[in-house]
Amino acid sequence: MKTIVLTGGGTAGHVTPNLALIPRLRADGWDIHYIGAANSPEQSLIAQEQGVTFHTVSVGKLRRYFDPKNFTDPFRVIKGVAQASKIIRKLKPNVVFSKGGFVSVPVVYGAAINRVPVVIHESDMTPGLANKLSAPFAKVECCTFPEAVKYTHGKGIHTGTPIRPEILSGDRRAGLERFGFDDSRPVLMVVGGSTGARAINQALEQALPKLTENFQILHLCGKGNANDSLAGMTNYVQYEYLNEEMADAYACSDIIVSRAGANALCEILAARKPALLIPYPKSASRGDQLLNAESFRARGLSRVLLQEDMTPETLTRAIEELYHDRGMLYAAMDNEPTGNGIDAVLEQIYKYAAK
Repeated sequence: MKTIVLTGGGTAGHVTPNLALIPRLRADGWDIHYIGAANSPEQSLIAQEQGVTFHTVSVGKLRRYFDPKNFTDPFRVIKGVAQASKIIRKLKPNVVFSKGGFVSVPVVYGAAINRVPVVIHESDMTPGLANKLSAPFAKVECCTFPEAVKYTHGKGIHTGTPIRPEILSGDRRAGLERFGFDDSRPVLMVVGGSTGARAINQALEQALPKLTENFQILHLCGKGNANDSLAGMTNYVQYEYLNEEMADAYACSDIIVSRAGANALCEILAARKPALLIPYPKSASRGDQLLNAESFRARGLSRVLLQEDMTPETLTRAIEELYHDRGMLYAAMDNEPTGNGIDAVLEQIYKYAAK
């Protein structure tokens, strides 16, 4: 039996690709372990998976800005390296797969100390700080975007991102019934994201009178952002977020408005849905969503509306143009081979585990 250690965390985006790999690894008889932080998103998500043993290590956040904790967190990282090294020495895994996030750094270093091969995955166009620190110890860097390979110093391979199979198993008719829609108008799903949704929500709410003339709208507004005054509006339904219902939401949607996080983009691509991307602005991020969105736009996979250009009028016009031109996006998506990166990433994991 082969043994694998998975790591990655801090946000759900650093965990969900691992969740996509686990069923395949489990079916192939791997002994699966996960190393993360206590009381973290990764711990709560992995707790729902059968046959995965979770181990905790000390972590320190890696910041690009001044914070008093920058003086103490390095000691937490050093402690985490020692803990991870001990766990890995005991487990003797064939390979470590790292999805990034600050929790992954001690694990990758612990693997290096024990001479265990490491495969890392980078979701965004440019590597995050954790993956920059981990890259020297990796055998290969799996990249979501083809353009990202040039940042890997010869170690990169374009794989796409692993996507949970269940997200693509929805049923259109079930989705229409679930959300109270029918076949009279196309369905527009608007996904603001769990954070940073407010700007999209405000523009959409002002555009609703016009948009609901032509579309049925499923609006995922983000946790804590529900607007009760919109309840009961014709051709409009609002949810803070969806869990298992998301598969049916994808299946019944004709077009999508979304932020440009890498995992969301890969799900949209794998689901073959024309999308208008509104990337998180650089003023509030490191700019990765802007680069992600530009990659999809340049490859003909989506349209893009910058947040600074977004008004109720420009949003409405961009949505109408997206629907009108959706055939061109379908053609581009049909020629794109890496919507779901499960097979490509597993190929690298199996390759280095065998060595």
